[in-house]
Amino acid sequence: MPASRWWEPWELRAEFSRRLSELYGREVPAYATLRAVSREINAEVLESRGADARRLGAVGRVGAERHGAVRVGTPREMNQVGRLFAAMGMHPVGFYDLRDAAASAVPVVSTAFRPVDPAELARNPLRMFTSLLVPGDRRFFTAELRRRLEAFLAARTLFPPRLLELADRAIAGNGLDAGDAEEFLTLAADALRLSRAPVDRAWYTELERVSAVAADIGGVRATHLNHLTPRVLDIDELYRRMGERGVEMIDAIQGPPRWAGPDLLLRQTSFRALAEPRRFRHADGTITAGTLRVRFGEVEARGIAATPRGRELYERLSADADRLAAEAARGSPVSAAHRAEIAADLWNRHVPGSESELARADLAYFTYTATDRRPAGPPPARLRDLVEQGWVRQDPIVYEDFLPRSAAGIFQSNLDGAGSRDADQSGAALDAGWLAEVLDRAPHDPYALYDDLRRTSLDRAAEQLDLAHHIDASPSSDSSPGAPA
Repeated sequence: MPASRWWEPWELRAEFSRRLSELYGREVPAYATLRAVSREINAEVLESRGADARRLGAVGRVGAERHGAVRVGTPREMNQVGRLFAAMGMHPVGFYDLRDAAASAVPVVSTAFRPVDPAELARNPLRMFTSLLVPGDRRFFTAELRRRLEAFLAARTLFPPRLLELADRAIAGNGLDAGDAEEFLTLAADALRLSRAPVDRAWYTELERVSAVAADIGGVRATHLNHLTPRVLDIDELYRRMGERGVEMIDAIQGPPRWAGPDLLLRQTSFRALAEPRRFRHADGTITAGTLRVRFGEVEARGIAATPRGRELYERLSADADRLAAEAARGSPVSAAHRAEIAADLWNRHVPGSESELARADLAYFTYTATDRRPAGPPPARLRDLVEQGWVRQDPIVYEDFLPRSAAGIFQSNLDGAGSRDADQSGAALDAGWLAEVLDRAPHDPYALYDDLRRTSLDRAAEQLDLAHHIDASPSSDSSPGAPA
């Protein structure tokens, strides 16, 4: 690091991302393989597809892009980690409830800390998917286990006071000087380093019977980076090549299927959680060597951000694919490949297959820019005509967020057991409003962020074209999700 200069939040974020990548590569060697294969495939895709491959991100951004995952146990810890990420220009976006999104026991709610300004995302788009344990959910934890779990969590310190002091200083001053920046980054990375302290075997096992995720959060006295995820431009090819290299992958790619149309939303997969050496303390005070499977190597492919109508269509088609796969499984088990074929067939039949059709049906978000070379005569009134006649260029907005179904699917695919859940008990009612109180700031609505990007670009295009009216991006009245306008 340069000895004497000011470090802005985005620079702290970029350096933190780089250090996390080095850290995780040392701790989880298979991650280095994942990064190498991602870089190899990205170079090939960029060479073969050229400008088309860059529509969802510049070369530099895609290569540097990654998201991490952290798990905490209490609202106090969630507030503290929020301060840590705020120092790096990362804001909470979205509220994800994974408790009902997976068949296995995943008793957490989550948000993602990330930049929200397009310029900041372009500088460095690090995201941290951060999950909070919910001991008060009676479906997973008895009153007695909740009492002991909350006492255990209350007695630990995940983030040292000096780290939080520097984080608050960075927030107030919009950055840090070089000396404080170095100390802040060192402490921040250390806070997410895997602890080598012995784990209480009996306590961890008790929580593991409820949920492997609960044990990973509440069974130890420190947190750690749970996974670090590079971005790849062809996730299906990566899945194939990782298998060729002998890396065991989870059964399927989570998210939308590979289909004939543009990439939408988010597709994710990972190699399976590895058995990592850990030390265990037993009731008699002895310490023995063992292993735990809690960390895995995830990779993602990002597509176009879907509107609420598009997201509704995605959820409906996902449910239809699950139903059809279940019907097909009555005679014999359905393979992951067959499930993917079922989903792809549904998408090819029910989702508009081009960017222009997705935009006209208001299924995906785009920005609009007035072109330099415009046709003669007055511009048309409709957005569709402005784009088709060459007055306005339409560009996709990258999906920057996450899908509860996919996140839960990744968690579930890396668990050794399903855990336990008492369906007769009621769950704790939590929502974005509750999370805002925990964080002392409201999480952003991702749809509002995307819609603002679209609306701002339309207003700018109207001004550039000297139009006396706003440009309307809403679909025609006879369009409906799944049918082109």
